[in-house]
Amino acid sequence: MKAGVIAVQGDVSEHADAIRRVADARGVDSEVVTIRESGLVGDCDVLLMPGGESTTISQLLAREGIDEEIHAHVEAGKPILATCAGLIVAARDPQDERVQSLDMLDVSVDRNAFGRQKDSFEAPLDINGLDEPFPAVFIRAPLIESVGENVDVLADWEGSPVAVRQGPVVATSFHPELTNDSRLHELALFDGQPAAADTPEASQ
Repeated sequence: MKAGVIAVQGDVSEHADAIRRVADARGVDSEVVTIRESGLVGDCDVLLMPGGESTTISQLLAREGIDEEIHAHVEAGKPILATCAGLIVAARDPQDERVQSLDMLDVSVDRNAFGRQKDSFEAPLDINGLDEPFPAVFIRAPLIESVGENVDVLADWEGSPVAVRQGPVVATSFHPELTNDSRLHELALFDGQPAAADTPEASQ
């Protein structure tokens, strides 16, 4: 299995370590590649899109042509996990005209809704598909304000969705890579995926 980590910004090595842990636990041979230019996404079985600064991430994806390759990946039904700023970039409505949305997740988000860096916190989160609570780390996290009818809410915090799935796309407001718990990566990238027809592009 080849996993690609979009390496424009964010916790690239932490995501790579998480995917390797899951692959090793499952007895799957894995290769993790970092993606900063076009031409690599097409060979990947799964993708991870870390956090960072959503405006910068989206602009670099567009400039390098990686955005079109991510669309093709999703349309092929291949899994992608987008975290924090990755969620904002994936969202249909990032509520910020500076963000060049990938429009592959039918949600509306409020950037930094959980506060500034000093307001970061960790909380045990009940996630659909996981037997035990997950230690979710929220750092300047976006809030999912609304979800489309084809979006499944996997978890919420104080009444707001913080983990969602639409087709092969799983996105979280929090940073699952900042713990030693790899169950969210396993759920998003290894467990059975819905058909690609559930994604906005595939239905257009």
